[in-house]
Amino acid sequence: MAGRRASESARARDRGGRLRRGGRGLRRFARQNPLAVVGGLILLSAVLACALAPVLTPSDPIKTGFSGRLRPPVGVGGTWAHLMGTDNLGRDIWARVLYGGRVSLALATGAVLLAAGAGVALGLLSGYTGGRADDLVMRLADIQLAFPVIMLAIAIIAVVGTSELAIIGVLALSGWVLYARTVRANLLSIRSLEYVEAARALGAGGLRIIVRHILPNTTAPILVIGSAQFATMVLLETGLSFLGLGIQAPRPSWGNMMAEGRDYLSNAWWLATIPGAAISLVVLGANLFGDGLRDLLDPRLRHR
Repeated sequence: MAGRRASESARARDRGGRLRRGGRGLRRFARQNPLAVVGGLILLSAVLACALAPVLTPSDPIKTGFSGRLRPPVGVGGTWAHLMGTDNLGRDIWARVLYGGRVSLALATGAVLLAAGAGVALGLLSGYTGGRADDLVMRLADIQLAFPVIMLAIAIIAVVGTSELAIIGVLALSGWVLYARTVRANLLSIRSLEYVEAARALGAGGLRIIVRHILPNTTAPILVIGSAQFATMVLLETGLSFLGLGIQAPRPSWGNMMAEGRDYLSNAWWLATIPGAAISLVVLGANLFGDGLRDLLDPRLRHR
């Protein structure tokens, strides 16, 4: 019993030491990368605001009110009843920004996850098996890169429609190549290392080697790509909605809000400016956070 208590006490001290070292590492990273912290806070604030939309606003983002149309935001002649004013149909802009952000951020997140899953799987297949499979995957990647993203998205959505699943699929189709090529390049450099050769000599199968030895060493670049690509997906989704190929009215999306407000820039600038500012903040936050994550996970950049 005494030995067990001593062992448990030692493990508790070890866990406490790891937590303290991790806390010091995070504080050091925050001091060295303040912009990454700012980016993370911007992203976290946007996600929390959109998630708590029913709490932050009692207004219905779809309900119209023609008697209160084109009311300005607070501070430029508006009232607290409509914090950011109303649009051309009398709908509350603050509510539409929050609920529209839910849609835009959810679609961008789904697209990043789908692109990462497909790209990592194809990159592993290409790099580990080689031969014809490698040639096929890389030629598919070349063909994908040959098509402009917006033109490809327009062509696909014109055929399959503008459902949320179709939008996520189109966005993911534009992003899987980067994951596949990165994973393939890392795998080609890892699979010839001594510990992989030792695992193969001990009888480990291909799947076990990939899951236990290769995939964990490609996690860092995958996370960096995903954080940076999130901003791209937000821009692509809002661009499609702006063109009328994404989320359809009356459901709010940052892209279709900008499209509806572009005709009122001279007399109701807030209709397009406020969702545009939301897009800019989220993209800025994602890019800053992605740069910081790269500095944290890339050992070549940790001690710059």
